[in-house]
Amino acid sequence: MAVRHNRISQKELKRRLREEIHSRITLSFYKYFPVSDTTKFRDELYHSLQSFGVFGRIYIAPEGINAQISVPLPELDNVEKYLRSVDSLSGIRLNQAINDNGKSFWVLKIKIREKIVADGISDPSFSLEKIGTYVDAATFNRLSDEDGTVIVDMRNHYEYEVGHFENATEIPSDTFREQLPMAVDMLKEKKEKNIVLYCTGGIRCEKASAYLKHHGFKNVFHLDGGIIHYCNTVRELSLPNKFHGKNFVFDDRLGEKITREVISRCHQCGQPADNHTNCRNEGCHLLFIQCDKCAIKFEGCCSVECQKFIQLPEKERGIFRKGINKGRNVFNKSRKRLTSSTLNENHDEMLTPAGNKHLPET
Repeated sequence: MAVRHNRISQKELKRRLREEIHSRITLSFYKYFPVSDTTKFRDELYHSLQSFGVFGRIYIAPEGINAQISVPLPELDNVEKYLRSVDSLSGIRLNQAINDNGKSFWVLKIKIREKIVADGISDPSFSLEKIGTYVDAATFNRLSDEDGTVIVDMRNHYEYEVGHFENATEIPSDTFREQLPMAVDMLKEKKEKNIVLYCTGGIRCEKASAYLKHHGFKNVFHLDGGIIHYCNTVRELSLPNKFHGKNFVFDDRLGEKITREVISRCHQCGQPADNHTNCRNEGCHLLFIQCDKCAIKFEGCCSVECQKFIQLPEKERGIFRKGINKGRNVFNKSRKRLTSSTLNENHDEMLTPAGNKHLPET
């Protein structure tokens, strides 16, 4: 069964999405399981989900599936029944987005990857069968109140910056593959303590729990369903909420408000702000935090240089962008690549690499 490629322009797809009369809901899910034929599994999934009008972004790999989908509300029950009818997906948790109108996607894309979460692990003896212990919201709260418990954030630095759990240890990095060996090193003196890992939806902390156990950690736990399921649960059960700020998400929203607190600052002026954006200069596309005032002042750009660049004629901009490497480009305070005081002065390196808008690792 061949998967058809979309031939409709993005502009037209977005227009159609805006004109839909029904509501949508965003669901995310993942599962580690062996996929023997990734192409066949991808094609069957695409054909079925497309028939329900589902949009979204799904990764298939020999180690499992990682998905974020936008479902028409009238088809929600049918989609849930279908997913749970697939033998390899039985028992999956479907996390519902917290603050969302369901319209962050306008097309369905299912891609085959080497791994659903890039981890850099090459050790053939590593196994995902030996993971840590799942904990629910109530157990997470109880463990976090106990002396000696270490709460560890297994997300990227820019996710941690806008929101995290109380007393959480940050593993300051750009990618999950960097984080894993860093976590082992940072926690090596705490191997006998209770280590509780968390991430956005559970996929990264589950693999990280197996990695820590592989390296001799004994008491490893990970938050079932991640931040998304935790926040939905504490609301439903009126439990104390220990997450503060905003939950970064890998779609066009770039964040879900969990509490009203703003715990991060604008990377340009230093005022409280938690809105991530991508620089309007497509030759930069830096992911950074910008307040409303700076967004107006710099016209959505991360610097004066980029602001000047977007004012050039399109022909000149196209010549400059030609051949630019499309790598990750995010503002990283942990490496002091730039600081809020030098964001507009030291911009040479940001004018050369162009970054992906945001790379899903949920």
